[in-house]
Amino acid sequence: MQRLENGPGAGGIEEVRWYKSRRSGNGNCVEVARLSGGEVAVRNSRFPDGPILIYTREEIAAFLGGVKDGEFDFTLS
Repeated sequence: MQRLENGPGAGGIEEVRWYKSRRSGNGNCVEVARLSGGEVAVRNSRFPDGPILIYTREEIAAFLGGVKDGEFDFTLS
């Protein structure tokens, strides 16, 4: 299994499928991919070969829970 660290170029990750929200428009979107070790990679859709961030499943679950609970709504006001 390939060990990845935060910040590599997304082009260096093979055999992953990137997903973005149906709500995205005009290329303004964050994309996510599940990696073979269970981690989740995140990239900016405007820079598909740019750097990625890698999170554990637990980190993503905590973040998504906060999003669903409205904890980050302040970023849009």
